[in-house]
Amino acid sequence: MDSNAHRQFVVTGMILLVALLAAIVPDPAYAESSSPDNKWTFSVTPYLWLPNVNGTLKYNIPPGAGGSPDVEVGPNDYLQNLHAVIMLSAEARKERWSVFTDIIYLSFGDEDSSVRTINFGGDLVSSSLNLKTTTSLRGTCWTLGAGYDVLEGKGTTLDVFGGLRYFDLSTSASWELATGVTGPGPGQTFPGSGGVSRAVEFWDGIIGIKGRIPLGSSSWSLPYYVDIGTGTASLTYQAMIGITWSFTDWGNMTLAYRDLYFDQKEDEFVQDLRFSGPALGVTFRF
Repeated sequence: MDSNAHRQFVVTGMILLVALLAAIVPDPAYAESSSPDNKWTFSVTPYLWLPNVNGTLKYNIPPGAGGSPDVEVGPNDYLQNLHAVIMLSAEARKERWSVFTDIIYLSFGDEDSSVRTINFGGDLVSSSLNLKTTTSLRGTCWTLGAGYDVLEGKGTTLDVFGGLRYFDLSTSASWELATGVTGPGPGQTFPGSGGVSRAVEFWDGIIGIKGRIPLGSSSWSLPYYVDIGTGTASLTYQAMIGITWSFTDWGNMTLAYRDLYFDQKEDEFVQDLRFSGPALGVTFRF
């Protein structure tokens, strides 16, 4: 999916979600009478997210060192070469206001990849000569936001929020081609084997919506989250939909599907990078 398609997907999804929730806006008198006490409540959610990694990374090799490879990562299987994960989210809420944070650390090694194209000073030379190409990735993603519940009442919540997302990404790629690739100009040769590494940081402002839709009077509900933003990235978004079972005394358990996406401009390092997969978390309220 290209960048325009991603933008259309996210915007369309947000519009449909808002329209769905607007159809179940509670009566204002009910919302007024059911407002919670003026107290802070807190929740902490350790969780496990098992994402698939797909994307294209555009490495820039200094002049005189040969061409620069565009490396395509994936598609890879869930859990393939996953080395380490740390994931935790937390929220503080008072009446309709909330502050939340989420931190993710992921480390993947030797992800299946391919050298898609080789850039010789502006000329792209396709390469279908891949014997073995692998990519290792390590990244920390931190999200911080503050929101206001505009749909309080009858258990349904819709928080409109703003915030920021920080993403620290370190990657390395190694390739083996059947032969070296010769460029269009004199002395332009890309070696048949080699490696390269790169590290970048993203700071992006985000806006979005999140909340929960109860399923009747049961203990089941549908949590959702969508954000979209820009900054270091031309486009970043994150989306989540799940199913939750709530325990009366202490918290709930959620099974969800989560999608996190970044891309930069055409001449930047991250052409597109997507993490998507199932997640399982347990929330403790106090």
